[in-house]
Amino acid sequence: MQVKTLSREEYEVALEALGVDIPVEQLPVWQDFESTVDGRSPWGYVAVLRDGETAALASFVQYETHGYRYLRAHHAPVWADAPSAQDEAEALEALVAHIRQADRSQVFMRLAVDHELPMTRSCLSTLPYDTTVVVDLSGGEEAIFSRMKPRGRRDVRKALRECPASMADETDLAVASFEEYHKIMCDTAARDGFVPAPCSYYANMMRVLGPDHCRVYAARIDGELVGWSLVTVSGSVATRYYAATVSGAGRMHVADALVHFEMMHVAELGCTSYDLMGIGSEFAPETMNLNEFKTKFAKEGTVRIAPDRDVPIKGGFYAALQGVKKLRAHAKAVRR
Repeated sequence: MQVKTLSREEYEVALEALGVDIPVEQLPVWQDFESTVDGRSPWGYVAVLRDGETAALASFVQYETHGYRYLRAHHAPVWADAPSAQDEAEALEALVAHIRQADRSQVFMRLAVDHELPMTRSCLSTLPYDTTVVVDLSGGEEAIFSRMKPRGRRDVRKALRECPASMADETDLAVASFEEYHKIMCDTAARDGFVPAPCSYYANMMRVLGPDHCRVYAARIDGELVGWSLVTVSGSVATRYYAATVSGAGRMHVADALVHFEMMHVAELGCTSYDLMGIGSEFAPETMNLNEFKTKFAKEGTVRIAPDRDVPIKGGFYAALQGVKKLRAHAKAVRR
């Protein structure tokens, strides 16, 4: 396989010709969004060619952290056809050679690789996942209910009867000011033990992607915000990218009612599938706590995807980073 650099315009044409669903992170506008984040900048677009024909496409963003650089292609390469292990190995070898020639500053690349290969490594950072839940939105509300697990149907119908919150598309309000929504994200982060992005991150995401690719749905009780979600849209696929609720929202069935509202609304926008974005598995046991909630919305919706993996470009430098990570983990364990 060979790798060819594409201009933004060439990449857009190639995406359209590929004939598959394109992850929102692989749309050119995603590079515009990532450019608003400190330490990130567009690197470029490439086509992976087999016998002169496009086999896959990728949009790369450069990340600079702790004095080194690496490239990231979220949910990419985007393949025209499902790749074999040999296909992926040949593509990765060609990409490494291309990047070494084009930019000697890159230490590794992080991208979606279905098969565990000799040249791939577990991600140095982040929690990649290889399984998600995708809800089929075709056929209307009753058809969607029919494809839920019994527990999902019961919970959502109960929420529709008893949840005191009103649901709305608040995209315009959130774009005007995200402060109110961010406060609930911070509360959720403190409760669930993660670090939220700054308010500007979510605000820029909405502003740059625009309403065609990014919506905010909200639940309010007597005008007070009690839950929200940020949903991305690319083609016919909607993805529940972020969500947050106040403490006690579970007792009021807010999350179930809000997911139902989101599904109905994105279906009206023309989406035919709704990705709940990642659950736990043997590959990612750290997120098993997400499974009970997400899997109930689709009894046959569990889908395996290619997880993020690292591919070293500078092998020695990458090995040193692995060593630093091990030392930090050991020091943390000793402090406990």
